[in-house]
Amino acid sequence: MPEANKLIHETSPYLLQHAYNPVNWQAWNAESLKEAQTLDKPILLSIGYAACHWCHVMEHECFEDEEVAQIMNENFVCIKLDREERPDVDQIYMDAIQTMGLNGGWPLNVFLMPDQKPFYGGTYFPKKNWMSLLDNVAVAYQKNRDKLAESADNFAEALSTSEIAKLQVADNNKVSFSATSLSETYKQLSKYFDEDNGGTIGAPKFPMPVIWRFLTKYASLNNHKSATDHFSFTLSAMAQGGIYDQVGGGFARYSVDAEWFAPHFEKMLYDNGQLISLYANAYRFTRQQYFHLILKESIDFVKRELMHENGGFYSALDADSEGEEGKFYVWTKEEWQEVLGDDAELLAKFYNILPQGNWEKGWNIPFQHSNAEAFCKAEVIDLDLFLQKLKKAKKKLLQKRSNRVRPGLDDKMLCGWNALMLTGLCDAYKADNNEEYLQMARGNFEFIISKLLKGNKLHRNYKNGKSTLDAYLEDYALTIQAFIAYAEVSGNLDALHKARELADYTLANFYDEAEKLFYYTDAQSEKLIARKKEIFDNVIPASNSVMMENLHWLGILSAGSDYLEISDTMLQQVEHFISKEPRYMSNWASAATLKVHNTYDVVIIGPEAKNMQQQMWAQFHPNALILAREEPTEIASVFKGRELLNQQTTIFVCQMNACQKPVNTVGEAIEQLKR
Repeated sequence: MPEANKLIHETSPYLLQHAYNPVNWQAWNAESLKEAQTLDKPILLSIGYAACHWCHVMEHECFEDEEVAQIMNENFVCIKLDREERPDVDQIYMDAIQTMGLNGGWPLNVFLMPDQKPFYGGTYFPKKNWMSLLDNVAVAYQKNRDKLAESADNFAEALSTSEIAKLQVADNNKVSFSATSLSETYKQLSKYFDEDNGGTIGAPKFPMPVIWRFLTKYASLNNHKSATDHFSFTLSAMAQGGIYDQVGGGFARYSVDAEWFAPHFEKMLYDNGQLISLYANAYRFTRQQYFHLILKESIDFVKRELMHENGGFYSALDADSEGEEGKFYVWTKEEWQEVLGDDAELLAKFYNILPQGNWEKGWNIPFQHSNAEAFCKAEVIDLDLFLQKLKKAKKKLLQKRSNRVRPGLDDKMLCGWNALMLTGLCDAYKADNNEEYLQMARGNFEFIISKLLKGNKLHRNYKNGKSTLDAYLEDYALTIQAFIAYAEVSGNLDALHKARELADYTLANFYDEAEKLFYYTDAQSEKLIARKKEIFDNVIPASNSVMMENLHWLGILSAGSDYLEISDTMLQQVEHFISKEPRYMSNWASAATLKVHNTYDVVIIGPEAKNMQQQMWAQFHPNALILAREEPTEIASVFKGRELLNQQTTIFVCQMNACQKPVNTVGEAIEQLKR
């Protein structure tokens, strides 16, 4: 076996994948950065993540090759970085690549001066191109160092430019976001809708939960049929496509085509946590049973394959198994027949399983052209009988598949991603009233509290009993959001108290008083060549947009005007940009609905409180947070002064800390929510 490099001492699964490369890889740390300065060598920073297919390809072609490794070791200090553990570093150098006019992606390979300033880079390189680039950079560093240093200084200066300055924020004195501007945001966003396939136009196709979350809220609050139709169509199309695991549940990261057919097979916790929330809320809004099925199957997948006994959730499943992308998930027609017997042909027709394969190498990716109802109508067969066959078939296929060589598991646990899953479980409980979901949520809340929270400070990662990294704004924002959601479903007011403590910590250590937004990194953490702010919503919502929403709710729940004022000002900073770039500002648009429409904090007190709470959750009220307790309490300000009316369970519907007349029935309370 080859000798291990320094990565052997790391816990990141991605770094450990490279621990036996002949390249003298090191982790990003004070020691490796100092070595670059001591040896006066450029840094070769290579960034990826454990479930990344093209990262594996470049490793096999380049980093496992002795000839390539020799060139790298002689001329560079070689640093490997897990972008999921260190998104702060990844942000900076991804921005640098794009500033250079190059396309970003992973693996991300960036060449830095010894002082960490970037001067060139790229993504995937085949061996021949990579060796040529290494030689050219090494020669340039020796012969034209001054020019490289000047270029690196210019890039570093560009990286330090404020995100707010780049957005050209006007000096507004007040928040002016309105129903009209929200409508304009929807109008501009709708220009990107793929009317044929669902989602937004183009390929590859990412689920982008933040977009459909906005559409769900917008459709509900405005009784908007077109918005309802498109998000319903999109959610159905995604769940019927190959991007959704038709056998085992859960979503892959994206499809390479525009039809949701062929996924890039890695399955990420952050996608599935958000999509569980999305399907749960879509089910509450539309009452489509299909959305409930996808919700249930996705939670089953997460519980089966990503949940640790300590209540935490692992990060991802790899795209590859046995060195081939997707092999774990695909079927030949012969295998299909062997497993399903007499039902094989009918279900092959439903899932488009072909003798010659519907993908590559004679393999089939199961997907649906239509839902079960439409299929049974076309085939003139009984729906209930078909659904029974379908359920049995999935169980058989899953059992057969479990005997295959499994994809690699990225077994680190990340704070923010666990928080997304916690929020997903809370939304699922609202939709389903399944106690198992509440128990899973409780276990995850306790995991975050016990393993990732030290005082008022969060840690980013957890593995093998250790948390080694400070948390980022993403972690704080998503955890605060999750704790508010958990307080609502569990009645655990300590979760609300901890959400406030974490918010106070972020205000003290992340908030920029000058620009009225939050930095991505803690003021107490490692200093990098730039301190960035995350503004744009992507596959995970921007941490600033989540914080804006958090502070709005905390301001209401704790009667804290400072929280509300900061929340208002945050929206003011970006409001002019929301309708211009709605695909990348859609969570801001979701948060803005809290300012445009009424927001309600509903408090239910009395012996039937939990039952009434569940009845209210049965309808989708996106701007209402509903808390329930059997006994009055003074623990949280939101419960103060709440007393039973007529000695019966009583519901208080409040807006901005002013309550309407208390009522004793759910029907009366729902009418008050419409005012």
